[in-house]
Amino acid sequence: MSNTENWLADPLSLFDVRGKVAVVTGASGAFGSLAAKVLAGAGARLVLAAGNDKAMAETADACCALGAKVTTIASRPSTEADCNAIMDAALAAYDALDILVVGSGLNDPCPITEQSLERFETVMDGNLTSAWLLCRAFGQRVIPRSTKAKVVLMSSARGKLGHPAGYTAYCTSKAATDGLTRALGCEWGRHGITVNAIAPTVFRSPLTAWMFEDNEKANAVRAGFLARVPIGRLGEPEDLAGPLLFLCSRASDFHTGHTVYADGGYTAG
Repeated sequence: MSNTENWLADPLSLFDVRGKVAVVTGASGAFGSLAAKVLAGAGARLVLAAGNDKAMAETADACCALGAKVTTIASRPSTEADCNAIMDAALAAYDALDILVVGSGLNDPCPITEQSLERFETVMDGNLTSAWLLCRAFGQRVIPRSTKAKVVLMSSARGKLGHPAGYTAYCTSKAATDGLTRALGCEWGRHGITVNAIAPTVFRSPLTAWMFEDNEKANAVRAGFLARVPIGRLGEPEDLAGPLLFLCSRASDFHTGHTVYADGGYTAG
């Protein structure tokens, strides 16, 4: 951190990520795509990874339009080899690794009495194991370089709260993600690497667009949900953009092991 006089002259410099190399997984999904665009607009250089080539290409084009340098790799972080390849692609393109945003994940709602072990493990692998593998691959390359770095994982309000609609796999995976965040924040603090998570509730995306519509079903579901949200509205993409930029910049150098709830106060009550 620069001395007090320097940063007080320009407090916004604390949030500067220009030139930083950011790996974003799940770049074809709602959060991953948003994260990529936010970091692109803030001047970072990007490595985007996703399994959906078409959607990732759309994200990459949007990032390029914002002036960012972008490298893409068509891969989900499903295996050790996949995660190593993603990190090596970043080093090959930019010879640096500064930020990791794990935006990949999935859900498969099902009552526990009907859910197979295979379906449970698929959710756990997609939300937890892949994050663990990505963090390991990132750390194996960043720690020997003695580089300060930032890791942002994707959690959920469901990591703290249960849900009656067959979320035993999802809630469990996100609670474990919060545990990974705390443990790795402790483990990597001495290396100058911060590890934090963003935990949203419902925010506007292609998957949740129906909840924002004006019809009988959407209105009823939304009213029931908003009764528990102190802010009184559903989330918008920009509600996640601020916390993301904070956690990816030196403004958060003294923050690690935290889960930041971007939920309008949903988990506070």
